[in-house]
Amino acid sequence: MVAVQWYPGHMEKARRDMQNALKQVDMVIEIRDARIPRASRNPMLDQMIGEKPRLIVFSKSDLADPEMSEAWIEKLTSENQTAMTLDLLNDHRAKQKVIQACLKLTEKKRERMIARGIRPRAMRAMACGIPNVGKSTLINRIAGKNRAKTADKPGVTRSLSWIHADEKLELLDTPGVLWPKFEDERTGVLLAALGSVNEDILNTSQIALYVIADLQKMYPGLLEKEFECEAGCTKEEVLKAAALKRHLMKPGDEPDTERAADMFLHELRKSRYGRLTLEKPDEAE
Repeated sequence: MVAVQWYPGHMEKARRDMQNALKQVDMVIEIRDARIPRASRNPMLDQMIGEKPRLIVFSKSDLADPEMSEAWIEKLTSENQTAMTLDLLNDHRAKQKVIQACLKLTEKKRERMIARGIRPRAMRAMACGIPNVGKSTLINRIAGKNRAKTADKPGVTRSLSWIHADEKLELLDTPGVLWPKFEDERTGVLLAALGSVNEDILNTSQIALYVIADLQKMYPGLLEKEFECEAGCTKEEVLKAAALKRHLMKPGDEPDTERAADMFLHELRKSRYGRLTLEKPDEAE
């Protein structure tokens, strides 16, 4: 079993702050990783958000399987909820897409304001997501400047702050928040594999072997071809082949599978093996 749990104290404080701030917003923008659409969903949000409209933005869509992303969008889009993919680093229309989606989701509220003789104000959206999912990148893309700190590691944003994104949209930036206990082993593994959990607490060899086994089922032959090992090889044999292929050796020409595991996870995050999605939409949401 691969046990992964990470819920430092600042996340509990952030959760309480978010709960208190929700009454100030009209809707929520939830950022998820397009490669792990279910694992990157914080189940606490469902209870916190209630009936407020929600825009689900799949970040890092340029790294995910495009056909799988379309299937996830179809699964998650409903009357009060819209899902969309965004390449936050390269899509020059990302700001317009987000603002248009937010205005559509809050259209009924603005219509009620007009009916009461009130000039519609800018809509207020809380931007939230798990650590290292691309939330700060989205905020900077919409705000048009580096308003939020970004880093390729979890836990950079620590407090809530309002950001003027557009005359029609105000954003409340929030810290990346996980939840106290992952509901299943696979969720924790996938979050760890793609960098949303502090690496200092991980057994990277176990994480790598778990994900290798998943990829062998979902994308047969992909890793075998990449690391030149025979069809039908075990996950341990794939990791050993990876060490040989990348010339990661211990003294005595023994494959260094621990270094190979670190290398594998690094290359997975950088999309070295192609555009991959590690969860199918027919799995429980």
